[in-house]
Amino acid sequence: MYDTKRVESIVGQDDIKISARKVQVYYGDKHAIKDVDVDILDKTVTAFIGPSGCGKSTFLRCINRMNDTIPIARIEGQIKLDGEDIYDKRVDPVQLRARVGMVFQKPNPFPKSIYDNVAYGARIHGLARNKAELDEIIEKSLRGAALWNEVKDRLNEPGTGLSGGQQQRLCIARAVATSPEVLLMDEPCSALDPIATGQVEELIDQLRQEFSVVIVTHSMQQAARVSQKTAFFHLGNLVEYGDTDDIFTKPRDTRTEAYISGRIG
Repeated sequence: MYDTKRVESIVGQDDIKISARKVQVYYGDKHAIKDVDVDILDKTVTAFIGPSGCGKSTFLRCINRMNDTIPIARIEGQIKLDGEDIYDKRVDPVQLRARVGMVFQKPNPFPKSIYDNVAYGARIHGLARNKAELDEIIEKSLRGAALWNEVKDRLNEPGTGLSGGQQQRLCIARAVATSPEVLLMDEPCSALDPIATGQVEELIDQLRQEFSVVIVTHSMQQAARVSQKTAFFHLGNLVEYGDTDDIFTKPRDTRTEAYISGRIG
């Protein structure tokens, strides 16, 4: 297990966006996440890798309290965003999710126009005082998702009419429209073809200029391509966390080495 104090001394507290300590997650009697400590940096892509069912998506959903929607889920420990405990009773989960956006495995545009898909969060959170400001948010978000030039002449058409890759970029535009500080992505390319995957990966690299991006991926190649930090999960434990190059070329834990070499998975 890596040393969080050592990481803090190297990167400095100011670079840490999300800090987790002793996080446990239970689904009923099942202990899904065990004693996870990790510091996630700002303006960095952090990849969560590991075998299916290892807890990486469960932990990702802790960061914006999506597990709150599961009645049998119970979370213990502490997760801080900019030093604030996100599980404090005074924290509104709806407001938290404006700060911590999420993109899911399968593109899930609303059955609305392209414009209304992106406008949804901005309207809920009252981010625009008039249509001109809303138009500006829509354009900025679609440009940020590298989609504006493809859809600017058909904003009133349904988002569900776009291709799979365009739909996923529309969902990314919808997530960034609330100006989040963190963007969570749960296997965002698993339903996409190689060309669309390449477009989303390029986009992820651009997004880290503005956000802390955390991506769960089943593809080690993708983790190696898009991330600067990698966390390896196995059987609910965070086994190893560090620079992506180090995780893939000189892992410190034998379980990490076994997974990367294909002996477990």
